[in-house]
Amino acid sequence: MEEIKIKMGRKDCLFGALAGLVIGLLFSPILKAIRPELFSYKMALSIFLFFIIATPLGLFLAHLISRKIKVVWQIAKFGVTGVMNFLVDLGVLSILIFVFQNYFYIEAKTSLLNLGFVILTCYSIYKATSFIVANINSYFWNKYWTFEKKSEGKTGQEFTQFFIVSLIGFVINVLVASYVFKSISFPGMTPEQWGMVGAAAGSIMGLIWNFLGYKFIVFKK
Repeated sequence: MEEIKIKMGRKDCLFGALAGLVIGLLFSPILKAIRPELFSYKMALSIFLFFIIATPLGLFLAHLISRKIKVVWQIAKFGVTGVMNFLVDLGVLSILIFVFQNYFYIEAKTSLLNLGFVILTCYSIYKATSFIVANINSYFWNKYWTFEKKSEGKTGQEFTQFFIVSLIGFVINVLVASYVFKSISFPGMTPEQWGMVGAAAGSIMGLIWNFLGYKFIVFKK
């Protein structure tokens, strides 16, 4: 039975290629937000092609290693899923910041609130939105690919458990991201770059919590 679990079938190839596609598409706007001077459309295309090829290839190598160390296969799939959802989180956040970047200052000038409070509030809302989108994406990928969990007639219970675990992860993610964004400053960095740093810290802490909760509570076999 264990040998069946570590086979790399068509489903794994399809999911791996799709994950590489999503990662490749999201990496470029994040790079543009963090280091705009390094961004170019030629580089974006190169990054896109790299991940489309590298992601399935990395999974194949992990599959070969899993013949000796079986747990490597699940770790590899969770790693790909984690990277993809991490980039979904940052990608959605960077898009929101780019679209509404002038709103920070317009809102501060037309209200009685100070600029710092307005920026923090807007950022927290954008970060919460990006986390929710990434979390929904994470559920389906982890359920049907990473952990390959069948509901077995307990879909309602599973969704409840997932909601509770995700809610705790959501609070951890947003609080950590907002704290880093507000309390840690980096000379020479723009608010957009600060936002990416805060998002990265929040996503890492949320990812650790979510993995433990999904594996041992939601998708426990």
